[in-house]
Amino acid sequence: MLIYFVDWIMILVVMFLRRMAVSFSHSRRFLSSSSSNSSIDIAKAIDELNKEMESVFGEPPADSGLASSARNDVTAQEPELASREKREDTHGLTHIGSTGEAQMVDVSPKQSTKRTAVSSGKVLLGKQVFDLVLANQMAKGDVLSVAKIAGINGAKHTSSLIPLCHNIPLTHVRVDLTLNPKDFSVDIEAEASSTGKTGVEMEAMTAVSVAGLTVYDMCKAASKSIHITDIRLESKAGGKSGDWSREE
Repeated sequence: MLIYFVDWIMILVVMFLRRMAVSFSHSRRFLSSSSSNSSIDIAKAIDELNKEMESVFGEPPADSGLASSARNDVTAQEPELASREKREDTHGLTHIGSTGEAQMVDVSPKQSTKRTAVSSGKVLLGKQVFDLVLANQMAKGDVLSVAKIAGINGAKHTSSLIPLCHNIPLTHVRVDLTLNPKDFSVDIEAEASSTGKTGVEMEAMTAVSVAGLTVYDMCKAASKSIHITDIRLESKAGGKSGDWSREE
């Protein structure tokens, strides 16, 4: 009699624990801060209870759907966790916040260093327009001189044009425009320098872009087929990431 009584006590305890697990799982669904670890723990606990019930009754209990539900919760959370880990491990996307929103990078912890960037670009004029620019016969005046000043001015206004760029003090801006008879183009090279906590790559590329657009504006009356192309960073120096060159 004592043995049977003990067995029934064990059965009641197991059934009680099983009901408690079910109640806990249902209540957990209403909580907003559940984690994947809690789902894994619940699934593991239910599997252990099922094994205990099988050892007592001699057969596995009917599936209540709790274990599969907990496993489904874990499976559903895996893509979200992977996506979050991917965002956290992504390097270089400093203008994206933890939830994907745009943000201006806080550069206050960085050290001030001398930074330099060089960029280049090309404006394809075509032979007719090229000859007019070479002879300085464009109606608006000296194309290369005006574009040079425009490029320098563009570098100084980069933070106003590019929303998340910092407003940094430039110590030097160089913009060179050269007529290239091989492909009837204007080759543009710009260099920007600063001593501060963030780089000047955008300033250098903005200088090239604005200079190229100015060449187009000065020459558009003669041709609408002018093509601005190959705007790119050529090299940078300074900062935490160190020196970089396209030739490397």
